[in-house]
Amino acid sequence: MGNAVNVCAVRDDGGGRIRFSVGQTAVRRCHLRDGRLVTVEAGRVIADDERGLLLWVSTGSTVVRRTTIDGIPVRKMPLAQKMSMPTILCARGWDGGGVLILTPHHAAHSVWWFFSENGQFRRWYVNLEAPATRWRGGVDLQDHALDIWISRDRSWQWKDEDELAERTGHPSYWQPEEVPAIWAEGKRVIALAEAGAYPFDGTWIDFAPDPDWTPTTLPSDWDMPR
Repeated sequence: MGNAVNVCAVRDDGGGRIRFSVGQTAVRRCHLRDGRLVTVEAGRVIADDERGLLLWVSTGSTVVRRTTIDGIPVRKMPLAQKMSMPTILCARGWDGGGVLILTPHHAAHSVWWFFSENGQFRRWYVNLEAPATRWRGGVDLQDHALDIWISRDRSWQWKDEDELAERTGHPSYWQPEEVPAIWAEGKRVIALAEAGAYPFDGTWIDFAPDPDWTPTTLPSDWDMPR
């Protein structure tokens, strides 16, 4: 594929669903329930098949995060604080080693393969999120705060339980009656990991990007309305 990254190669799979071509750039965009854009990752399409959309976000690839006007990240700020101040979207390069991100069809999670700077697989990360919707530039989703770290030996631990609790009931996030389903999805994915089932069966842990690939950048229409 070399350095050429096609940002327009989308197609219909015959069933009315957008499918992306290997090698093109696609973005993962996270919105709040009120429609406000929160995060974006620009990645190279590695596969788009029955298992979902697989993106490679290499070191230096463009990601977008919400910050204060002075550029301070708001990710870990208390909810009341960051929702009461003006914030902006700020682009930067992905830090550290690269990451593969699988967004399965119709699933309320994504799976991330984290690699070290020398290309060694480190561990999996499960991001619990609303099932993604597709548009011509990539996929849109709402993050559910709760996450899971899964080690190479498939031991695991929950992450950000406090954020799930803090955001429950806020109109930009989710209501209390939705929380059991978020936990249930996490437990379902944990069961896959404990069983060594896909995607925790060793698939993609030996992934090696083409050395000629350059970091992916945002396509021109990355901020189209949801």
